[in-house]
Amino acid sequence: MHTIVRGVNMLDYVFGHDEIVASFVASLIPECRARGFGKCRAMGVVRDSELIGGVVWRNWCPEVGTIEVSGAALPGTNWLSRRTLQLVYEYPFYQCNCHMVIQTTMADNEAALIVKAKIGFTFYTIKHLGGPDRDGVLATLTRDQWENSKFNINRKRAEEQKEAA
Repeated sequence: MHTIVRGVNMLDYVFGHDEIVASFVASLIPECRARGFGKCRAMGVVRDSELIGGVVWRNWCPEVGTIEVSGAALPGTNWLSRRTLQLVYEYPFYQCNCHMVIQTTMADNEAALIVKAKIGFTFYTIKHLGGPDRDGVLATLTRDQWENSKFNINRKRAEEQKEAA
């Protein structure tokens, strides 16, 4: 099924084109370019009919409730809005019923680490995760951390309104 969700800030979100979006995201991540992601689900972020970013969910393990997430966008596209973040974490936590999202980031990718810290991720630095001369960071976000994240305020408000009704 192909779905387009209209977002704010003139961003649209495209579902159902997993291979196209995953290939696009992999092309933007040097560590993934050659191999891609394999079996996955993906969401494209579109502005003015152009794919500018995307998120890939992969390695879902329903037995333990974890899933890996990768995302990337064209430089300078300002794609990571609050609405984008809502959709990124809606799928693993509320559709797949995961209790944890796992993201791997190279330790020298300061911009990505800053964003993850603001969201509420926990970091684990792993020597040589990016190769013999490059360290990486395994970042985890639990459902509880997401529920308490300032970026999830819309969901918390909606749930509080339902409870009050």
